[in-house]
Amino acid sequence: MSREPVENYFNATGARLCYFEWGPSDAPAIFLIHATGFHARCWDEVVRALPESSRVIAVDMRGHGRSEKTGPMSDWAAPAHDITELVSHLGIKDAVGVGHSMGGHTLVQVAAARPGTFERLVLVDPVMMAPEIYAAPSPWPKGVEHPVARRRNSWNSWQEMYDAFKARSPYSLWRPRVLEDYCRYGLLLKPNGVGFELACPPAIEASIYMGSTGTDIYALARKIDVPVTVLRARQRDPNQPRDYTDFAASPTWENVANTFPKGHDVPLPHLTHFIPMQEPELTAQYILGGPVP
Repeated sequence: MSREPVENYFNATGARLCYFEWGPSDAPAIFLIHATGFHARCWDEVVRALPESSRVIAVDMRGHGRSEKTGPMSDWAAPAHDITELVSHLGIKDAVGVGHSMGGHTLVQVAAARPGTFERLVLVDPVMMAPEIYAAPSPWPKGVEHPVARRRNSWNSWQEMYDAFKARSPYSLWRPRVLEDYCRYGLLLKPNGVGFELACPPAIEASIYMGSTGTDIYALARKIDVPVTVLRARQRDPNQPRDYTDFAASPTWENVANTFPKGHDVPLPHLTHFIPMQEPELTAQYILGGPVP
């Protein structure tokens, strides 16, 4: 699909959301939710690999992209409420739901809250961690700052950001055009009109990571009776100390697919957590219902 999307806005109860639409409005929908710190236009290369006849909707979650900068966001139920209102407003039924990282976790909440919205789900390394992690105390005591809060926030241009990231892992593993989209649409003009700042403020991104264990998803997962495909990247080495600045290895529990009545596990150990950024065509194939194992 080559055409540019239409940019739209919706006033959810908790935040004003931006979302983008490609393709004919009367076709069955493919609904895309991005990862923490990302935005809807990070899906552009995946969308490009889909047929021209596809109807695609990609949303900026609250605090991200061109949606309202509502935060902090330590409760992962909040963006799910926003998106549940959006899919209801759009009248979406029998769609293919696709969520990457936190977007996958969010998608499960939306699917459970509004049965009939999706005919199947594709969860791309969905940050559904081992059940015992949700039962344990938060690893982030009050007053302890997440290192992401110190991300560089000020840029002269998207090109400067691209040049700073292109040789740095894991961005160096991405398709160059995906990294370009991440940078080009991931910056907003500063309020004073001079320079640019991240479309997901570092403080909001940090709050999301710090709240990652606060919304146990498994009771909802067991209620979802549509087919669910779980794509999992290479696993973290359990013998190594947890590095909260390393986002390349998978945070997803290896038995996640088994918690869904119709779950199917797809290990992809040759890829990092950033599956759509490394392999947009492969991601598109799974969205379309394949590859068949």
